[in-house]
Order: sequence, then structure tokens, then C-alpha cells
Amino acid sequence: MPSPSSGGDYQETRNDDLEEMVSRVMYTSGGDDAELRDNIAEGFAEGEDMEIRGELGLEPEINPQDGYMIQNNEDIPFSSPTPQYSPQNSPESVVDSVSSSSIPLEINRASDLLMAVSLGPEENKTKISKLANSAMEELVRKALKGEPLWQRQAVLDSEIEILNEAEYIREFRAFDASLEEIMRMIEVGDPQSFATLDANCDFSGECHQKPSLSSREAEPDALQTEASREIGFVNVNATTIVEWLMDLKQWSSAFSKIVSRASILGVLSNGIGTGNYHETLQVIRAEFHMPTPLVPARECQFARYCKQVESNTWGVVDVSLENIFPYPQVSFRRRPSGCLIQEMPNGESKVTWVEHVEVDNRQVHRIFHPFVLSGFAYCARRWLTTLIRHCEWVATLISQNAHFLFVEGGLVSQHGKENLLRLAERMMRSFCADFSACSNNLWIPMPVSGGEDFRVMTKSITAAISGCATATIAFTSSLWLPLPPRRVFDFLRREDSRNKWDLLSQELEIQELTHIIKGDNPDNRISVLQANSDSSLIEILYLQESYSDPTALYVVYAPMDIFSVAAILKGGSPDYVNILPSGFVIHPATQVMNYNGEEVGGSLLTVAFHIVDGFSMEDSLYIPRESVDTVCRILTETVILIKAAVLADDS
Repeated sequence: MPSPSSGGDYQETRNDDLEEMVSRVMYTSGGDDAELRDNIAEGFAEGEDMEIRGELGLEPEINPQDGYMIQNNEDIPFSSPTPQYSPQNSPESVVDSVSSSSIPLEINRASDLLMAVSLGPEENKTKISKLANSAMEELVRKALKGEPLWQRQAVLDSEIEILNEAEYIREFRAFDASLEEIMRMIEVGDPQSFATLDANCDFSGECHQKPSLSSREAEPDALQTEASREIGFVNVNATTIVEWLMDLKQWSSAFSKIVSRASILGVLSNGIGTGNYHETLQVIRAEFHMPTPLVPARECQFARYCKQVESNTWGVVDVSLENIFPYPQVSFRRRPSGCLIQEMPNGESKVTWVEHVEVDNRQVHRIFHPFVLSGFAYCARRWLTTLIRHCEWVATLISQNAHFLFVEGGLVSQHGKENLLRLAERMMRSFCADFSACSNNLWIPMPVSGGEDFRVMTKSITAAISGCATATIAFTSSLWLPLPPRRVFDFLRREDSRNKWDLLSQELEIQELTHIIKGDNPDNRISVLQANSDSSLIEILYLQESYSDPTALYVVYAPMDIFSVAAILKGGSPDYVNILPSGFVIHPATQVMNYNGEEVGGSLLTVAFHIVDGFSMEDSLYIPRESVDTVCRILTETVILIKAAVLADDS
């Protein structure tokens, strides 16, 4: 039987739901498709991009690489964990630039944000610099304060530090009697879900307007505040972490599970001195995502400022620019957020991460409400654990534990191991980018009974050697399972249970040929799996990565031919291997049971497939009937198999 992984043709198995779905999906003609794409993908041309930077006071000569865009389904060159470049020649002299004319059409609000600018460029620079300095002062104070500013609260299956909004007002806002009533309400309510108190307040502590309680209640689209803190230790020196954060390509690569797109609008300051980023000030546009189309991406434009606050401590802070350049439609802004990085005597770094944002969550799909509205989806813990996992990947890549067993007792060289690690990293980046709600992805809902959360889109891949494009189709669905995330993760990642859910592997024997463990947790591993119909015939090889942190668990895989795997492990470049990742993401979740109204812990499972599709047109909004049938069958049958297997094993 062909598989969801290989993209083969499937025998049609229609039922009433399928027929209903096919009849209700709106197919567009070629003309409509082009018109819709023109309406959705409104980018800005190079001339407009330069005009925006002029309004900000970011002259082209300050930043020769104005406007280069990074997307996290691209390959990111690896940088040594030991800093070798100063801000003056990194990234410009290390990373190839991409001209603004090559930036793909995109949904963006940079021109909207800066349209209201009426001040001169020099005054804009001064205002941004003042804002950045105030934001750094606030970040340092928030990072170092304990209770009562920060309070530990149970969120889903974890305890995290949540900002006490009332205490935050006392500490960081100019207090007056008009806030008494608001603060009383905060202290008896849930500060995490309380809307933004003052959208017109700058970050220096001086508020120009104080909304009354009644006016805030009357505002239906008020943003919600999410603020959390996480403290941890990273096994790399502070200077290296600072470089990762201040170099756009390295930042996007390290946080590819969160950052889908990023570009530098300009650089106001390259720092003081040679070889460090002290007082570097950048203006960045970025898009943040979760690996599901059911949670809208968060996009904003912000200043990023780096400062050496003490001899052994660095601060990197982000702060949105809407307070300087306001515009009416704001769905996401960053209050002073970032991290303090303290160099420890043993070579490690103590990192204190603070996330403080305001966001409109009204478009989040109901199934993700508990996860997102609790503030857990983008909490500081997610950022810090992502940084730690990136450090583990780097450490594994450069380690000299070069040899491990492979087929028939053969050994793999250090170079072969590095190639496998790089290919797996590209697979994970592509998976997170392909299945997010970022502006590059034009998802189409499939209204079918029982499948309201099905999403599908067409894409294309270009062969690295031939340059030929192939149409593909990506599709995904999410469901709640009454089992803890670890239980679902262990089932999906193990080779001995794969034939219980994989449509292709049901009649095959699965064996792990080799693996690489990243870090200290043996469950975080890159594996090469072999599917055999008998002992002498290999049907399929899979590259698989299983990965877990306190906020999410991933099982991502891609089918590969045996010749590509052999070439990579013998030292061949992984850049010439096309890869279509599919897989699963498991989030902790709660579900309200109707029979007694109790909240029961469980897992939120996102099932995602990306396959070659001979019926669809590349990058088209038109999805043929045959492809719709295939998509629905793969999703439905895979979900049924997973639910049956994990619930049976748990009984």
C-alpha cells in the first residue's frame, strides 16, 4: 500500500463525509487563484523599503545589507560556537546577503507601522535609542526581581513564573489615584488575562494617558498580556550566546521552532569597540509561530538592543516601536523582553529569560485555547529550552565521538555524523516552517463533519541538482487525547510501534539502523529507520528525529532512498538531498469533560503530512478532487489507528 510519506496513489474509499467535504470545498479557477494571491501577498518593493528606512533614520550606508530576509525552511550556515567575528564584519562578511528585490511577496505591516512617521530621521534615531535604553533598564529590573513581582503558578502540567500585574504597575508605572480601581480588580482577578493597561505608555515609566476601568471594559479588541520568566543554565559561554542573539541568521536558526521569518530593517549602532556587541542597536521585523496553522503567527517590528550591564553580564532586549510610531491596528507588541546572560566560572552561562507581550488571541482555534490563552504557548520557558536544545545540537555536532555502528557493523566517520545532524536540523526547520500559520503558508480549511480543523495547502519543491519543481501537498489536523504527552510521544517515536499507525509500514518490520543522541536525554535522538518486507529487502529508509522539552514534544521524519543515506554517511553533502518532513507535535492540554464539567489532563496531538502530489499544481489554491480524497483518508485513518493503539496500550 502506498504511504502518506511516499505520496503514492491511494485507492479511493469514499463515504458520506468525504462526499460532503468534496462538494463543499471551494475550488478556484486560475484567474481567481491569481487574484486571490495578489490580494493576500502584498509585499513592498525595494524603493518603498528604502523609503521606510529613511523615515526611521536608517541610512543605507549604515547597513549595507538592508532588507535581507531569512525564512526558516532555508539552510542556515553553521557558525562555530566560539565567536570569531566582530559586529563590524558579522554577519555582513560571513553570510551572503540577499537583496531586497529578491524578498518574496509577503503579508507585512512595516509600512503601516511607519506610515505615521512625521519627525525627522535624526529625531527618530534619538527616540528609538531612548526607548531601547529604557527597555534595557526595565528588563534588568524585571529579570532580577523576585516575589511579589513574580509568582509561581500552575499552568497546564507545569509551574511557571508569571508576572504580577498589580505589582508591575507599582514598580514600573507612574502611580496615581486613577489606577486604584484597576489595581484592585487585578489583585482579585487573573493578572495574566488582564488586557493592556496603557497602550500609550512609554517604557521610561512616564504615562501620558491612564484609561479608566469603564473605557477598558468597553474596548472589545483589547490585547491580552502574557508575561513570564524562566531561569536556567546553558553549557556555553555568554559571548557566544550574545552573538547568536545579535546575528540575525544565527538567531533565526537557533530559534527556528519559534521564528519563521526575520529581516533587519536597519542598524542604528554597530556597538562600541571591536569584537563585541556592546550597545549594538538594530531594528528588526520578525514573525513568530507555533507548528500548527490553527494558531495565528505573531508579527511585529521592534528594536533589539545589546548592552554589557556588568563585567560578566550581558543584556539583550526587544521592544516594539508602536509607542513611537503608532498605528490603529495592533494585534501583537513586545513590551521589554529578552534575557540577561551571566558568565559563570565553569564556562556555563546563567540565562534569565523574560517574555512580556500583548497579543490579540481571538483568532486562535478553540482546540488550542487552553494552551495559548494560558500564556504557555510562547512563554519564557519555551524560548530558554529552545536555546538549550540548540546548544546541545552544536555540542553534538563538534564532539569527537565520531564512530557509531551502522549497517552490517560498518562505522560512520565524523564527517558522516555531521552530515546526518545537518540534514536532520534542516528537516526540523522545514517541518516547523511548513506547518505554521506564517504568511508564506496559504492554508485552506476543509469543512467536513468531524474534521473542522483539517487544513491543506499546495507547495512545491525544487530539486537541488536538476532544478525541476515538483508539486507537493501539506495537510494537518489536531486532536485531544486523554493521555499524558510523554505516553503519546513514546508510542510514536518507537520503531516497534510504527507499523501500528503508519499506513505504509503496517505489513513491514521496522528496525533502527543507527542513532545519534543529542544531549543527556536518550529520547532526544536522530535515527535512521529501516522498513523491511523480509530480511533481505529494504522497502523504505526514514530519517527521524524525536525531541522533547517542557513545552512540546516532536516526532518528525522523512522518507529517504538508500543511495542518499549511503552518500551522506560517506561524506556527501546533505544540501543536495530533497526532503519532505512529516510528523507529530504533542502539547500538554486540558479538556473539559461534559458529563461533570471537570478539567482532565491530556495531550494535544497535531498530525502533519507533506507528500508529493501528482494531481495538484505547484503553489496553487486549486486542490483537485483526487487530492482532497487522499488528504482526508490519510488524516482520518492515521488518527483512528493512533487513537486505537495508544488507548489500547494504556488500558
